[in-house]
Amino acid sequence: MSAQLPPEAGAVDFDGLTRELDNHSWRPEVRVERIGSPQRIAPHSAAVQADVVSDGEDLGNGRLVLLHDPQGNEAWEGTFRCVTFARADVDLEMVTDPLLAEVGWSWLADALDNHGALYTAASGTVTALSSRCFGAMQDEPDRAEVEIRASWTPLLDEGHGLAPHLAAWQDLLCTTAGLPALPHGVVLLGSRMGRGR
Repeated sequence: MSAQLPPEAGAVDFDGLTRELDNHSWRPEVRVERIGSPQRIAPHSAAVQADVVSDGEDLGNGRLVLLHDPQGNEAWEGTFRCVTFARADVDLEMVTDPLLAEVGWSWLADALDNHGALYTAASGTVTALSSRCFGAMQDEPDRAEVEIRASWTPLLDEGHGLAPHLAAWQDLLCTTAGLPALPHGVVLLGSRMGRGR
């Protein structure tokens, strides 16, 4: 349900945010590309998908969608919304840990806080899954994975752009996939989307 909300002070335009998305420098392990975005949720949207790869091994993947409704959305408590999905295989013991859901959610909250990404109205789910193969597939190893689906409203203006939210999303992907976050203050000279692929 859309509702007329007061515009953010010094609000940035959506095209400027998509340029931030396209020009963001990602870690070498995070391979990002633009994909089609949902057209019915909001008047404006942009999306990327990412694979986390280290030493030639796929560790996890995810998607990030940026939505914008200039009229505002009451549920979002603003005019922008970040929506993400992140998943990775994990050790079988992890999926039986009763604290996994809380820890998984803290990965997002901590990443946003660590990068100074201002936000409100965060929500989401953390799901742990395990599977065992039978019959003709019985020789396949048991598998376990964690899946995080989340959304939040970035508080954006001329002084606070999308970059901290993109850095936080990258940390979420890497943490979910078992890679440590980079130390605070480390700036990568990594490739931009599409370059070198």
